[in-house]
Amino acid sequence: MERMMAEKQIRYWNKDVETIPRGELEALQLERLRMTTALVYQKVPFYRDALEREGVKPESIHSLADLPRLPFTTKDDLREQYPLKLLALPKDDVARVHASSGTTGKPTVTAYNAVDLNMWAEVMARVYTMAGCTRRDVVHNALGYGLFTGGLGFHLGAEKIGAMVVPSGGGMSKRQILLMEDFEATVLVATPSYALVLAETAREMGVDFRERMKLRVALLGAEPWTEEMRRELQMRMNLEAYDSYGLTEIIGPGVALECPYHDGLHIWEDHFLPEVVDPETGTPLPNGSEGELVISTITRQAMPLLRYRTRDRVSLKHERCRCGRTMVRMGKVHGRTDDMLVVRGVNVFPSQVEEVVLATPGVEPHYQILVDRPKNKLDTLEVWVEAAPPLWELGPDARARTQKQITAKLHDILGLSTAVSIVAPFSIARSEGKAKRIVDRRELVT
Repeated sequence: MERMMAEKQIRYWNKDVETIPRGELEALQLERLRMTTALVYQKVPFYRDALEREGVKPESIHSLADLPRLPFTTKDDLREQYPLKLLALPKDDVARVHASSGTTGKPTVTAYNAVDLNMWAEVMARVYTMAGCTRRDVVHNALGYGLFTGGLGFHLGAEKIGAMVVPSGGGMSKRQILLMEDFEATVLVATPSYALVLAETAREMGVDFRERMKLRVALLGAEPWTEEMRRELQMRMNLEAYDSYGLTEIIGPGVALECPYHDGLHIWEDHFLPEVVDPETGTPLPNGSEGELVISTITRQAMPLLRYRTRDRVSLKHERCRCGRTMVRMGKVHGRTDDMLVVRGVNVFPSQVEEVVLATPGVEPHYQILVDRPKNKLDTLEVWVEAAPPLWELGPDARARTQKQITAKLHDILGLSTAVSIVAPFSIARSEGKAKRIVDRRELVT
């Protein structure tokens, strides 16, 4: 790997910004933080009230050390302000909305004006360029399009650098292999688990990536993955895999990406101001400590967010990277500070499953969620639901009808296929403390 990196040409999309001296970057961040705070104070009642409760006025922010005085924003706040109560400009100025799933059926929404979309294209252009991509590349985009930010976010960046885009979206894996070969794709964009599905599909079709494909780079994100999975993908697909990080609430993909040294993900700090805080107390932690990642958007215009609690557990490195970039690097996400699961790029909360279980006649309020990634393929989601004795005694046909009912409801809420099993009364272990609702077998330890 060291030899490969030594041979790489380090590319920049915007070198002046990506290698900006730390002092200049912090001055820029302070200026933009003050402007954003003033904007939301003037235009967003939710933030005006929150800032006044904290006794903070925009003009009282004198340095980045004042950042912890600002209020946090949480996913619950976004749900309560659904759909567009956090807008900082008139609805007529909104050019696009995206959304992610929520626990009550209502999504968490983010909005963009034309300036926001241009900024998104800019940071995504940096992402592609950092991975060595240019206008000569052919980008096969196998992420979902629609309300999910992944497909359209990566599409924007590819167009920005002038690359050819094949907007394949997800599914129909054999057709994806055909398209990658026929259009001579050089860059794959996908979730890591779906990239492995494509590798397996190609093998079943007798397609050798080394002989028949021109892929050399994969940009992978939307779910956690391991170094072991990276090695497996690189071996099977004959390419170099880069880890991508983003959140719908912040912008979508484009918050951070690895450089060719794969020593952390560079956060574009001129647009996204990161902190790490103690997940229990909210107190900022010293540099290098592991805690909850908090991000303030300091250039968004349509729907800026102050100190958004991502619930992702990371640490930050502030020293200059060997690639020459000065912006902070975040380590791989080492879990969540809440109970959310990410399954095939979709946020899944146990409370969503519980809502369905509790509303279903004939079952007990005892369930267990099992997530797996068998043989490094696509994530699977399984739910065991305990039958009440009367349902169990009615026999397999009655249980099958209940199973079908729960499966359909979960698909409507989650947008995912779920394998539901109705199990015997008292077969799910009880606990005197917190019930163990989740069994994650993916072994996502780096």
